[in-house]
Amino acid sequence: MKQYFRLLFFAAIILLLNRVPVIAQNGTIIKPTDSVSTFFIRRMKKLGIPGLQFAIIQHGKIINSGSYGLANIEYTIPVTSKTVFSIASATKSFTANALMQLMEDGLVELSAPVSKYLDSLPVAWQQVTIKQLLTHTSGIPNIVNPATSLTIVDGADKAWAKVKTLPMEFNPGERFSYNQTNYLLLGRIIDKLSGKSFSSFITERQFNVADMPLTAQSGFVDIYDVVPGNATLYRYDEGKLKHNFQYAIPYFLRTGSGICSNATELARWIIALEKGKLFKSANTLNLMWTPGTLNNGQPGPWALGWPVKARHEHFAVGGFGGTRSAFFVYPEDDLAIIILTNLAGSNPETFIDEVAGYYIPDMSASTGFGLPADIKIFRSKLLKRGFEHAIEVVEEEKKKDPGYRLPENELNAWGYKLIEQDKKNEALEIFKLNINLYPQSWNVYDSYGEALEGCGKKDDAIKMFKQSLKLNPGNTNAAEHLKHLE
Repeated sequence: MKQYFRLLFFAAIILLLNRVPVIAQNGTIIKPTDSVSTFFIRRMKKLGIPGLQFAIIQHGKIINSGSYGLANIEYTIPVTSKTVFSIASATKSFTANALMQLMEDGLVELSAPVSKYLDSLPVAWQQVTIKQLLTHTSGIPNIVNPATSLTIVDGADKAWAKVKTLPMEFNPGERFSYNQTNYLLLGRIIDKLSGKSFSSFITERQFNVADMPLTAQSGFVDIYDVVPGNATLYRYDEGKLKHNFQYAIPYFLRTGSGICSNATELARWIIALEKGKLFKSANTLNLMWTPGTLNNGQPGPWALGWPVKARHEHFAVGGFGGTRSAFFVYPEDDLAIIILTNLAGSNPETFIDEVAGYYIPDMSASTGFGLPADIKIFRSKLLKRGFEHAIEVVEEEKKKDPGYRLPENELNAWGYKLIEQDKKNEALEIFKLNINLYPQSWNVYDSYGEALEGCGKKDDAIKMFKQSLKLNPGNTNAAEHLKHLE
């Protein structure tokens, strides 16, 4: 990079982290005027997010929206209401909508096997149902390597030929496994049954109906395509902000990850969905947002094309992709939130509930919202006694009830949630408790090591990562952390 651009880059980062600009629709810099805007700016500074856009829908209307930061750092281009962002795998929700529209047209049955609509498939694939494709419970092998996000071999035709030779991952409906082949097949079904390309069908039946001109203009693309007004994608690599140009997306995979849109247009699309402009029947939307079930009757983590937060309070469905873009709909609360960023690893899906808490008071993290019931009760005891007494409280509970148990994964998840809430000391106590309860689990040492490292306790973190590796020599995460710490 030339010296001029290095200086410009450095200046832009200083501007970004110390005075994140909020951009009005006319392009002028304004100051945040509400607590939600303040939340976003603080989160951007904390995570180092270059640019962010959001929209809040309540009672069928956009009640709040904003465009913050930089769409492109090198040229100091601000994010405006016209900027579009790659929504990556959130594209799958649009593909699911298209299948539901074809169902309403009488062209597809969700319970029908994929072989009813597509020819020349491997025998093992033929009885997989459309619903199993939508919910990622098909068991069909993945055409994309999850570790690299690249097709399993170079070249679209070669990758398609190769994936058809691979064995099934599991029997259809047996379990959940996120898989790009599922949406490749759904795209081909849309092509065949609609009589046009999936991109044309989705544009006509969704983008145009929901008034999404910028999305329609962008089309189905990958990160190497030139898209007018598109935010440049970034990622952090060893603490340095870099471009996130890592891989191209073949056209046939773009039903799973190809749309560029903005928060306002996605809000119009959600409003169109909820007001019945995209489906003929309200029952279709309810069906699409109902969590799928496995063969054993247990619910899966996805509805039909939409990830779900299937909890007892404030049920949510959504879409998220690229660890940078997300939207959640809270049907029972008549609320929806869209957050788009240009930073891979910003994971807005992890803090959308916090934003929802500004509109739904009992969703506040301060109330313990989202925690499992047993953890919530345990939390209330620690608030009275102090988190430093966590081990002691558990021992007391076990004396009262020998069967008393706090699941390892629930404690681990709570520990990370406390870190997100800037409660690092409390998180350390929970991870320490998990080690006390599950001393043979390599993962509890790994998690405690990450928390210690985040608190600047380097020597203690090294000990934890080494213990984790001792229990699980294949733990690459611990190995990577030790490379940087030792």
